[in-house]
Amino acid sequence: MKNIKTSSFQAIKADIMEKIKSRYWAPGEIIPGEEKLAEEYGCSRMTVNRAVRELAECGVVERKRKSGTRVAHQPDRAAKLQIPIVRKEIVARGSAYRYALLENSVEIAPDGVKAKLALASNSKVLHIRCLHFADETPYQYEDRWINLDRVPSAKDESFEEISPNEWLVEKEPFSDAEHAFSAEIADKEIADILGIREGDALFVVERRTWQQNDTITAVKLTFPGASYKLISRG
Repeated sequence: MKNIKTSSFQAIKADIMEKIKSRYWAPGEIIPGEEKLAEEYGCSRMTVNRAVRELAECGVVERKRKSGTRVAHQPDRAAKLQIPIVRKEIVARGSAYRYALLENSVEIAPDGVKAKLALASNSKVLHIRCLHFADETPYQYEDRWINLDRVPSAKDESFEEISPNEWLVEKEPFSDAEHAFSAEIADKEIADILGIREGDALFVVERRTWQQNDTITAVKLTFPGASYKLISRG
């Protein structure tokens, strides 16, 4: 992949992000040192240092003295609210995990989804609905839309064996994430899916992720309110 020639740390930061996204540098791989990157980009080492430092602050890369700079396995935000893999979350609780795919379809983005993902008219998106179980009890209902312009490879994944949550964390690095938390009341459809009573309390997480200016996914995660606890460390 050809490097740009620039004195702008923003352009270098964006180019490194694109290399990571395209798997030119894979998760866990050590990227070239600052002197080498400065030579390739035709700029000062100080400019490269700022670009790499900001990527480290975003959690996209990990910097360690003497061992170099490595692509993070799971990019996260400086706010420390990471995107968990629900399978690992359930297993860590000591429960048996099971996953069921309810829907996997390519659709023209509805207006609300088009707005969330900042898509042009008639853009196609991948709509996935699935259910995560803990000890055979519904734990989380996942209703997700994926921007196929940004993540075209998602269309080729069946998602029968791996959840979109886990697939995206492993395959699609993000630079920004937005979370919204709310309480809702279960309607009949959600109550039937989660095996609870209509009118029961729900805990809802709505999340969007970006890679630079491109929205990757928008998802609504719904939990039975009586069984979920959110813990954040930072």
